[in-house]
Amino acid sequence: MREELRVAAYAICVRDGELLLARGRDDDGSPEWMLPGGGMDHGEDPYDTVVREVEEETGYVFEATGLLGVDSIRRQIPRRLGVVADHHALRLVYEGRITGGELRPEVNGSTDLAAWHPLDAVSGLNRVGLVDIGLTLWRQRPAVGRMAK
Repeated sequence: MREELRVAAYAICVRDGELLLARGRDDDGSPEWMLPGGGMDHGEDPYDTVVREVEEETGYVFEATGLLGVDSIRRQIPRRLGVVADHHALRLVYEGRITGGELRPEVNGSTDLAAWHPLDAVSGLNRVGLVDIGLTLWRQRPAVGRMAK
């Protein structure tokens, strides 16, 4: 089995009772909402990653004001030629605020729309699990930087 490690940084940005989300596609092509963010480039600082990714996916200038926590998941993912990958995703979740820019969709990227959603409506959206993890970290602010297992 092939081992893979992906380190990524994501943003929780709440303004006036609304959460900023980006829309991508799940494996079958259905639209799903996610936190703005994504994978770190080699040598890139995670803080710089989240700032870059928010700008790419939403058009906004993002200022990270704190690290809410880290989510670590492992799963097996089928790859080409019958290979199965032992995929480990390490996801850093930052809190922050918008300091500039204008809301717009990503150009030639992995998402096609960015929008603000009322916090009380998020549970009704088709969304990736990291949205709920990020909101739990934001609400609970665990001292150890991760949710209880």
